[in-house]
Amino acid sequence: MRKELKNLEMQRLQFIGVFRRFGIKTNWHGFPEKTILLNEIKNKEEKIVSDHLWFNYTKGFQKLGELKEGDTIEFHARVRKYAKGYVNNREYIDEREIDYKLSNPTKFKRIDNSFDYNEKTRVVEK
Repeated sequence: MRKELKNLEMQRLQFIGVFRRFGIKTNWHGFPEKTILLNEIKNKEEKIVSDHLWFNYTKGFQKLGELKEGDTIEFHARVRKYAKGYVNNREYIDEREIDYKLSNPTKFKRIDNSFDYNEKTRVVEK
């Protein structure tokens, strides 16, 4: 599904996604860090570029207030590639592959579910 993002690498663009749930990951220092899952990530032309993406729960997301499952969020982000997969240097195993993500999200807006790019964006909350 993220093959659509490959064509947009290093571009900063506008996207919308549907909030599904929060999660927790262990950060580099071993502490828990809150994350957020967005599904159905679409570009400005309403074409799905990814079925889901995880983001860190940054201040930008926090400023949106309490999120409920199904809330639609508009944001800007840069498309970047990253390596994902398993590596074991002792056994000479390297099963990494290149995938694409949206990084440095900014300009968050919560929008109502009847959103249409052809109409003016109706902002519910900033």
